[in-house]
Amino acid sequence: MGGAGRSPRLTYCAAMSIDITKLDEAQLVELNRQIVARLNYLQEARTHRQMLSFNVGDRVRFQPPGHEPKTGVIIKYNRKTVTVLTDDQHQWNVAPVFLTRPLEANSGNTASQAKVIRLPNKP
Repeated sequence: MGGAGRSPRLTYCAAMSIDITKLDEAQLVELNRQIVARLNYLQEARTHRQMLSFNVGDRVRFQPPGHEPKTGVIIKYNRKTVTVLTDDQHQWNVAPVFLTRPLEANSGNTASQAKVIRLPNKP
């Protein structure tokens, strides 16, 4: 990280600097645990914000790897994904970052054009 004779420092921004050379192994492990927990929290918050831009019943489009683009209707929110019922009647769990609004020929109110189908409850 630094040049010869310098102590390694984690630098996030000019206002924050942590000298990790003064931490023992247990402190480094705890710091790592806290960093991973914080990164996971930030990722979940970002996913949640992205999910809030869509509602159950919205028409969406996504491109699965190795498949043609799919268009369908959001039928359920999950913890990290939404469940999309595609026009060909398949269900996909998709992270909201991969969803877009489809370009419809009639670009009117797409929410009113969506067709939500109730699925039977699992036994």
